[in-house]
Amino acid sequence: MSYKETVMSAMPQISPLNATGDAAHLLAELKKSVGSVPNMAKAMANSPALLRGWMSLSDALAGGVLSTAVRERLALATAEYNRCAYCLSAHTYLGRNIAKLDGDEIERARHAESADPHAAALLALSDAIARGRGTVDTAALESARAAGVTDAEIAEVVGNLALNILTNYFNLVADTDNDFPLVTPRPRS
Repeated sequence: MSYKETVMSAMPQISPLNATGDAAHLLAELKKSVGSVPNMAKAMANSPALLRGWMSLSDALAGGVLSTAVRERLALATAEYNRCAYCLSAHTYLGRNIAKLDGDEIERARHAESADPHAAALLALSDAIARGRGTVDTAALESARAAGVTDAEIAEVVGNLALNILTNYFNLVADTDNDFPLVTPRPRS
């Protein structure tokens, strides 16, 4: 079921039933591991290298020090910042149903905030890195460290930011049909 207002993506979606070669193998692996194949992955299957890269980085970061709840908050903040309705919709769904974030915490994450002080420090750092396009002043790093953020967490914030920018930009370019309940970015003030 599509929740998107438009009818067609700008990039074809390769059905797991019609995929061949590496694309077929990767889509089958994704379905086995998560139970379904989202439209983003079907569109990424146009380049098995991209699909493999996204899956590998996602899996690697899932095994890192940042919890699922923190990673979902980071994804929400980045999707809101980059105005990606597909990712905002997907991570609102995942945040609520997988990471068990409540509505207030999901809303806060969209603004790079959290009621949890440690998560708030991670979100503030990620937001500073995104807004600085990779450049961050020492005060932002010192503030994160003062809140107990470790070097491993700082490294993984950068990794998650890269992963989220990848999916945000891909879905914006591909105009991926949304297969999650639609959540739209807030108007910029």
